[in-house]
Amino acid sequence: MGGLSWGEMVIVAIVALIVVGPKDLPVMFRRAGEFVGKMRGMAREFSRAMNDAADEAGVRDVQAQIKAATNPVGTAMDGVKDAAKSIANPLDDVDPSSNTGKLSAERAAQKAEIEAKTARLNAERMQKDAEAALKRAEELEAQSTVAKAPDASAEKST
Repeated sequence: MGGLSWGEMVIVAIVALIVVGPKDLPVMFRRAGEFVGKMRGMAREFSRAMNDAADEAGVRDVQAQIKAATNPVGTAMDGVKDAAKSIANPLDDVDPSSNTGKLSAERAAQKAEIEAKTARLNAERMQKDAEAALKRAEELEAQSTVAKAPDASAEKST
């Protein structure tokens, strides 16, 4: 933090406490904080103005060209990445009336049918599982009712 270690900061704080006094120390810190905030704002504004001027002058384009010239491997990798993005979905540029387009549409329809059938079978399986669980719960409930019945008759007889 500004090249000061914790020990040095403690010494500066003790000296400030002695020189400024405990009564005025919070006011001094507040004003110092406001000053630092204004300085940061001015630096941010200056940096933004310089970036805007560089954009207007075309410096970013020159930097990109210099980067491409000094780093051919990185430029080649950028080209590979762009090519991979274009290959990611090659059927976007296919004419729907061509054989490839017709085959693509047919395969998409088959895919939709398979997904629908899978979803239907999954729903049926889940329904069967739910019915089996309900049947098992009813059996257990009936068993617990039968098991409780002799206890109730035993209590009445006593």
